[in-house]
Amino acid sequence: MQITIVAGARPNFMKVAPIIKEIQRVQDNGNDIHYRLVHTGQHYDQKMSGDFFDQLGMPDPDVNLECGGGSHAQQTAAIMLKFETELASYRPDIVLVVGDVTSTMACAITAKKMGIDTVHVEAGIRSGDVNMPEEINRMVTDAICDSYFTTSHFANNNLLDQKVDNSKIHFVGNTMVDTLLQNLDRIKKPVFWDAYELEKGNYFLLTLHRPSNVDDPEKLVKILNTISRTTRKFPIVFPVHPRTKNILESFEINTDKFILIEPQAYLEFIYLIKNAKGIITDSGGITEEATVLNIPCLTMRTTTERPETVFQGTNELVGDDFDKLKKCLEIILSGNWKNGDIPEKWDGKTSERIVEVLFANRVYAPFNSKIY
Repeated sequence: MQITIVAGARPNFMKVAPIIKEIQRVQDNGNDIHYRLVHTGQHYDQKMSGDFFDQLGMPDPDVNLECGGGSHAQQTAAIMLKFETELASYRPDIVLVVGDVTSTMACAITAKKMGIDTVHVEAGIRSGDVNMPEEINRMVTDAICDSYFTTSHFANNNLLDQKVDNSKIHFVGNTMVDTLLQNLDRIKKPVFWDAYELEKGNYFLLTLHRPSNVDDPEKLVKILNTISRTTRKFPIVFPVHPRTKNILESFEINTDKFILIEPQAYLEFIYLIKNAKGIITDSGGITEEATVLNIPCLTMRTTTERPETVFQGTNELVGDDFDKLKKCLEIILSGNWKNGDIPEKWDGKTSERIVEVLFANRVYAPFNSKIY
């Protein structure tokens, strides 16, 4: 069995790393499975891409399509053109795409138009907000794939509502959690930690990058002011996304209360999550990691494609309600934040289940497989 695995952006790398490790393990046991790793180049910055390959022990990509930059349409077109050439040269049995970035959708469309079976890892998640590019990517990808690997019952139900055949849906868990659990004993204290006299539980971690939060400078200032005024004397560690950095600098927004740092590599960033008093973010993936690590988390969005992090985990949606943001921060400061549970099958064994299903769905099955 030959699988082409697609990774294009920072969230993808965390999702494919454990799948690659499991394929290598099964391959080392003498089974007929091979993979080719295609990096689309959607994230081409060293901190957003290269460091993740190094720290997660991922092999160098077999090819980098170098499709970084440009508008959504330009990037989608570039990826599709170059991925078509890639598949014509190295035609696999299966194309495996993960997550919801532009590369996910573009490569799924290309593979299906070339008649190649395509599977989607992290299928079925929905925010309901079609103004998010990621939501469009999810909807299109899930409309055309052959098999779906899901992280939750919410995702399962979304696919069933879309009239996906139940036999094609495989509830396997979350590969990001696989990566998290595999690397917890390797996380690294960031180089700036001692210089800022940071201690476990004595700081907040902030990440903001979505256009709805950062493109309007007045709104961004209001978010930052509310956070800085409510968190008392606790430091606020703020890894600044390139998009956000441009806004901060262009409008000379005051960030004196914040510890502004560059985007962090994976092991350092997980260290910051694990030891934070609380997290304020507009990222979906961070809410999953916060839930598993039992860290209070506030999401600056009105919707989430990961409702399990709210209903079971430590996450709470704040949206544009600044009074709610303030109240939630005060609850975190009081030590009375809700206790979360880890969602079903977020146990570090998701990649094992995925590879077993891939084998079980082939005509031949080289080892005892059970469909989950």
